Amino acid sequence: MTTDIGQRAAAMLAEAAEISEPGPGVTRLPFTPEHADANELIAGWMQAAGLETSRDAAGTLIGRREGADPGAPVFLLGSHQDSVRGGGAYDGIMGVLLPILALQGLRDEPLPFAVEVLCFADEEGVRFPTALIGPRALAGTLDSAVLDMTDRAGISLRAALEGFGDPARIAAIARAPQGVLGYLETHIEQGPVLEAEDLPVGIVTAIAGIERHAVTITGRAAHAGTAPMGLRQDALCAAAELVAGVERICRETENAVGTVGQLDVLPNVVNAVPAEVTATVELRSAEDDVRAEVAARIAGVAREAAEARGCTLRMERTYQQPAKACAPDLQETLAAAVEAAGIRPLRLMSGATHDASAMADLCPMAMLFVRCRDGVSHHPEEYAAPGDMGHGVAVLQGFLRRLAAEARA
Repeated sequence: MTTDIGQRAAAMLAEAAEISEPGPGVTRLPFTPEHADANELIAGWMQAAGLETSRDAAGTLIGRREGADPGAPVFLLGSHQDSVRGGGAYDGIMGVLLPILALQGLRDEPLPFAVEVLCFADEEGVRFPTALIGPRALAGTLDSAVLDMTDRAGISLRAALEGFGDPARIAAIARAPQGVLGYLETHIEQGPVLEAEDLPVGIVTAIAGIERHAVTITGRAAHAGTAPMGLRQDALCAAAELVAGVERICRETENAVGTVGQLDVLPNVVNAVPAEVTATVELRSAEDDVRAEVAARIAGVAREAAEARGCTLRMERTYQQPAKACAPDLQETLAAAVEAAGIRPLRLMSGATHDASAMADLCPMAMLFVRCRDGVSHHPEEYAAPGDMGHGVAVLQGFLRRLAAEARA
């Protein structure tokens, strides 16, 4: 049964992957012709599952199934339809499809509460310098100023949203927390843990908090042949200590990862001592206190490395997003559904941001990870096996049944 439904999911996702800009992989940006075509396809999936479809002012496609108790709060499931440039066929959209298939399988089973599947428009933040528009609008946390942000063609988010939603009404779609039972997002893991544990699915404990720093180390250029090593103010050597320090400190610290993903060197020529290095440092942890401690230690390493060479250091935090814990009660219900499906419940952190991180400002949230091959994501080779997706559907069905039993108790 799980294999059959998984094969069906694979075929449907392959069809969706054809909706893309030309080029390798999947490129489907928000509020574009590709987005419109994807919405039409996904709306068809929803309607075939017996869901009533609509779109809200933020461009979120919604499929709704009414519950037996009209006064009960609604339970939400979903993810996003958009992709990165040259991405894969599973990131985001799989988390829209699997709940649809789960509800289709439960079509003849009454639930006491309504269920909605949400297909968010923009999670990746590729087209505009912002993201999570749909979930933030539902949570009432969307800053209206982002509507004036523009893409590379100079088109504002406000203008792009016309035809998909209603920018003038976005503030009005915020949900009341008491009217929402919770939110569950299904997503490929985007990492190697489930594959290493030989498990098809896993239960997310928290979505990591993130902070980013812009670093500038300024030394002094000098002739590569005539400047003695002891008298150099080599900005790159100081930066190298910073890079090594990020790796060392994050390896030593449980539940922390760090990346120096950008490094620019001046004058960047073969026969001159580097005068200036600009770099980025990104840190992530499911525990904000841990992340703050790591950041302080790394700042100390950078300061000492610069001072030892007579360089100056400027290190500025440019972005911060707090960690979001998954609701313990929903985790337990999900774990029971995983175990009932004959799978060992494994709990793990999400190092990537998801729509669920914004939905946590509205209601209790949880996440179900599905194994992906080699941990690859944001790449054309991204892949989730049909059998694993079938297990995901079974777990979602078991979760909703248990949630319904708890609601009736």
